[in-house]
Amino acid sequence: MQHVATEPRGEELSLAERAYRVIRDRLVMLEIRPGAPINEDQLAQSLGVGRTPVREALKRLQYERLITTFPRRGTFATEVNITDLAHISEVRQGLEPLAAAQAARRATATDRATLTAVRRELESVDSRGRDADELMRLDLQVHRAIYAATHNPYLEDTLVRHDNLATRIWCLFVERLADMAGHVEEHGPLIEAIVAGDPDKAAQLARRHVEGFERAIREAM
Repeated sequence: MQHVATEPRGEELSLAERAYRVIRDRLVMLEIRPGAPINEDQLAQSLGVGRTPVREALKRLQYERLITTFPRRGTFATEVNITDLAHISEVRQGLEPLAAAQAARRATATDRATLTAVRRELESVDSRGRDADELMRLDLQVHRAIYAATHNPYLEDTLVRHDNLATRIWCLFVERLADMAGHVEEHGPLIEAIVAGDPDKAAQLARRHVEGFERAIREAM
């Protein structure tokens, strides 16, 4: 499982945090399929940790709507309900432009270096060719780097949660999406605007990107 470059690694993270991030991204990328049962023992074994960190991680994931627990039935990966798309998009259309603008205003030298490195990854999309899985991981990486650059933990947490839910919908329809690489490459100008410190342009590009995502999914349906 790949780690997202913008997040801390290794000993900096508690076992529960590491378990949470790995299980979260397996759910987001549909490696754990919607509706699949969640087995604490199997997860603990695959992660090389005890059941307690896994249990703590699952509590967070239930709050984030990635897993669901039913009395007497057990815990399952949340189904991907396409009717949620409008609700998720409503939140993202309001907050993604805000996050992009705040990142343009507040990004530190370290943030800009991280975003520039991600920009270079984007530039290699055409030349190297990427499969769908790689493209979606790159998309997650871009979004999480932008959210981190806002230096607003409440905004960051909210947008990470909603971007995770949007990515699950994207994964469900990935085979039908016409220009997935183009959608990911749209982040290039957005990153440039943030690094250049242009909040108005960053907000405009972020809004256009979210609207394009919803339109692409509805066309794929």
